[in-house]
Amino acid sequence: MQVHWVVYLVPPVSWEAVPIARNPKALLFLALALGLAGAPWPGPASAQGEAMLVRVDTVRWVPLSQTVPVIGRLVAQQAGVVAARINGPVEAFRVEVGDRIEAGQTIAVLNAAALEARRDLYAGRLNEARAELSIEKAQLTLARQDHKRLEKLKKSAAFSQARFDDARQRVVIAKAEMHQAETAIVSAKADLVLAEINLYNAEIRAPYAGVVTERLTETGAFVQVGEPVIRMIGDRTLEVEADVPFQHLGGLEPGIEVRLRLDDGTEHSAVVRALVPSENPLTRTRPVRFVPNIGKTLRPLAHEQSVTLSIPIGPARQVLSVHKDAVIKRQGQDIVFVVAGEGVEARPVQLGVAVGSRFEVLSGLSQGDQVVVRGNERLRPGAKVRVVGES
Repeated sequence: MQVHWVVYLVPPVSWEAVPIARNPKALLFLALALGLAGAPWPGPASAQGEAMLVRVDTVRWVPLSQTVPVIGRLVAQQAGVVAARINGPVEAFRVEVGDRIEAGQTIAVLNAAALEARRDLYAGRLNEARAELSIEKAQLTLARQDHKRLEKLKKSAAFSQARFDDARQRVVIAKAEMHQAETAIVSAKADLVLAEINLYNAEIRAPYAGVVTERLTETGAFVQVGEPVIRMIGDRTLEVEADVPFQHLGGLEPGIEVRLRLDDGTEHSAVVRALVPSENPLTRTRPVRFVPNIGKTLRPLAHEQSVTLSIPIGPARQVLSVHKDAVIKRQGQDIVFVVAGEGVEARPVQLGVAVGSRFEVLSGLSQGDQVVVRGNERLRPGAKVRVVGES
């Protein structure tokens, strides 16, 4: 800014005749006013020809998948009743409703006095069969010895063919009796193993980790084989099941990842595991199973808890996109400043749907264009810029 001095010619007057000269405060105010009036006022950098510092982003292709919300629910992969495996009276319960239990943990104990006695009985029978086998082995050895002695007398006058034949038959009988004793041992072992299995099953154990939701019998009750004792849910192995409208199944296949939102507002993800080929004729929906990837939540998860899934309405497509910060409104039109050499040029653009932090570009830009995302509010077409970084 240039300062012009204007000189006015006035008749000479006496300094004491000027009233302001007698007031020091007025003289100071006049001096400040004259100094401010003569000082240059800085304007925008673009107006002075200086390059403005800007940050840019590249126009690029990104995948676009439009989604619709679908209500689903968390379902436990393992849930149901735990039943007794043997008959017997319930002696004691080791868990209550709401308790978290681990796989193999004892739930209830049946009275096992009769089972212990039966195990001891079969153990005694096994020992008896083993002793019988020892006797039969000794009988076989004795029969073979007699047969060998008579066989050595074949060429002597004392040899008797009848006695020799009897000795040979005694060997055959002793072998059969030994095999019978061995079979008795196998049978006794099986009985003992069954007795030990029943004794082991006198303690009803959890087949998987979970939470007890209901007790279905009480202490003192006699339970039969297969009768339920408790109901439990394995809440550590949860899946998501959603009834998806058939017209939206085109964008789903095993391995596709979707967004998942819980009722506490937290966002997570889930992967399609299976599309069940069973359609509800009333709602025209098909069940789809998802494997959730759930991080930190504000509330604990529960079986049959509602969730919201963002289901793609079709296969993903590639769209040209621009960062949202690059778009500004000028006279009701969307404008983007594109870096061209050392300056910028304003381009009107036509935008489509939003893709995260970006907009779909229908016209006005090309792949690879560098658009200003920081500092574009003060820009004018043709302004000089200096790029300091990329978004």
